Amino acid sequence: MSLLDRLLRREDLHSLAAPYALDALEPGERVRFERHLRQCDRCTAEVRALAEDAVRLAWSAAAPAPAALRERVMAAVRTTAQEPAPARGHTPQLPPHVWGVQPPPGRTRASRPRPLFAPFATVTAAAALVVAALFAVQAQRTQDRLDAERDRAREIAHVLTASDARAATGRDTRGGSIGVIASAQEGRAVVTLSGYGTPPGGRVRQLWLMRPGARPQSLGLFDADTPLVASGLTRSATSLAVTVEPDGGSEQPTTRPIVQLGLESVGFG
Repeated sequence: MSLLDRLLRREDLHSLAAPYALDALEPGERVRFERHLRQCDRCTAEVRALAEDAVRLAWSAAAPAPAALRERVMAAVRTTAQEPAPARGHTPQLPPHVWGVQPPPGRTRASRPRPLFAPFATVTAAAALVVAALFAVQAQRTQDRLDAERDRAREIAHVLTASDARAATGRDTRGGSIGVIASAQEGRAVVTLSGYGTPPGGRVRQLWLMRPGARPQSLGLFDADTPLVASGLTRSATSLAVTVEPDGGSEQPTTRPIVQLGLESVGFG
């Protein structure tokens, strides 16, 4: 056996579990690893777990493609040399004994050029890093959302349990309504909108605090039907107004209010 053959056969077959689960092995490597897989319960369990995790992470990190992505891809296709169509051959898929049942047919993949001495441990480490990075990003996003929801719930509860909390409702001429639960002592209010649907494209609904002789003060942007917790309300506040503004909001209202509610009945003004 030549030195080259010995070098190519020295890899640990156990280290191929991750690239196998991610369908990153060449046909010859895949056949050898599947023979090993039939006799190795440890690798079978590892492949199953990695494949399930990869699917879950892919779905959890999925996001709509940018509007201009298709045009950019088509432009790149027109200027990039294309490889010949792959010949039909073996369809990579996990062996039946990994899942316990026959999986659905997979798609045929073309053989890709591979560096002759690419270390298999490096491939495994790279695949693990990709999975770990996806998991870390999604976990951080989930934690951020949970923290934001927890903070909002705490602020709402703080207003609702205030000793002077009062409620008021206002309606516009088209049936839309604004609801407010406010505490003058806390200088806070929980504001909700109903009956307005989704704003036009590229527009948002913005809440304003109105006071005599003062410029309107922005209290934040509404996120669909989620209640908006407004703080910094002073006793001199006379009303709350909602306008439709460009995405991201405005420093001052650029349109007439779609609904406005006086605050006298909740302890202001």
